[in-house]
Amino acid sequence: MEAPLAERIRPQHLSEYISQLHLVGEQGSLTHQIAKGIIPSLILWGPPGTGKTTLAQIMAQESKRPFFTLSAINSGVKDIREVIEKAKMSGGLFTAKNPILFIDEIHRFSKSQQDSLLAAVEKGWITLIGATTENPSFEVIPALLSRCQVYVLNAFSKDDLEQLLHRAMEQDEILKAKQITLTETEALLRLSGGDGRKLLNIFELIVNATEENSIEITNEKVMQLVQKNTVLYDKTGEQHYDIVSAFIKSIRGSDPNGAVYWLARMIEGGEDVKFIARRMLILASEDIGNANPTALIMANNTFQAVTTIGYPESRILLSQCAIYLATSAKSNASYLAIGKAQQIVKQTGDLPVPLHLRNAPTKLMKELGYGDEYKYSHDYENNFAEQEFLPDEIQNTSFYEPGNNAREKELRHFLKNRWKDKYGY
Repeated sequence: MEAPLAERIRPQHLSEYISQLHLVGEQGSLTHQIAKGIIPSLILWGPPGTGKTTLAQIMAQESKRPFFTLSAINSGVKDIREVIEKAKMSGGLFTAKNPILFIDEIHRFSKSQQDSLLAAVEKGWITLIGATTENPSFEVIPALLSRCQVYVLNAFSKDDLEQLLHRAMEQDEILKAKQITLTETEALLRLSGGDGRKLLNIFELIVNATEENSIEITNEKVMQLVQKNTVLYDKTGEQHYDIVSAFIKSIRGSDPNGAVYWLARMIEGGEDVKFIARRMLILASEDIGNANPTALIMANNTFQAVTTIGYPESRILLSQCAIYLATSAKSNASYLAIGKAQQIVKQTGDLPVPLHLRNAPTKLMKELGYGDEYKYSHDYENNFAEQEFLPDEIQNTSFYEPGNNAREKELRHFLKNRWKDKYGY
């Protein structure tokens, strides 16, 4: 059986590797380590099809190390232990030539599976290289993460993707035998969603679907041949982001029906339930905020619960949370407030903290006036004493503007009562 195009033209050496110059260019953070063969355990984090597996293989090849690979999708603790034993037998312990164990989609490993890697990494039996499309801070256990360096791979640019296509036509024996003209590439690039592997798969599909030896690639031809092969939901491509966007916008727009429909599309497409819950957690603060503070608690509890329960039961929890958020009062006041505050900080720099707000842990600081004239709020009526909490240069600046909803109208009244006309409430 013939290997796919992406596999046939996979780079074998660092000089053939496309993109990620910040990692493997002349001044790349991995370039010298690879050249010296001194490679730490690391996590490669980046979008699908950006060369994580290829880079791991090249590192093993260039450093002349044994290379073992596992996929988190179909490997259990038993498989991990077996491959670690093989690695221990094939490499010298505590040398620069430790075998490399590459784990694809390491974010799919459970805690117990990740725990089973700790001793091997710590004792130097293996050099671990994990690949993930998800933020390792969320998906990799702290004990393992602390033993690994994290390197971020960037999405392929338009130039990178076109370079991939040209290299395929120049290097692949099957494609070289045909006369291929790349007249238009926009549709190819759009359908690939920045995924190099997917781009090459689509390209090969189009070439194979054309019986003539002479092939002209146009946007129209691409759409005609590929449209019928497009899946319902591609969680690694452009449609993934479109459907997530529709889900969030439905909740923000207070439509529980739209929210549940797009949620179902993601669930049926095999989307990671933690990813969905994490997006609702962000939305609960960004789009609801203090209009209903319970929304954040609800979203956080949902995130914790689906992490414990997993699929398929977690779909019920996600549905409950999505409906709750969609039918909740909305406010983006907190989101806007921190945005305004950050902008002021960028414009004004490190303004000094007013003396009365400074901490005074030493005698000298007290003598310098640190903490003088500070009014302890609880010593005053209504636990409030009017004083300035901003640097002199930006006094009276208002960042928080309560939203037009029942709860924040109460907050506006509270602030007006306390601050009178100071902040314009």
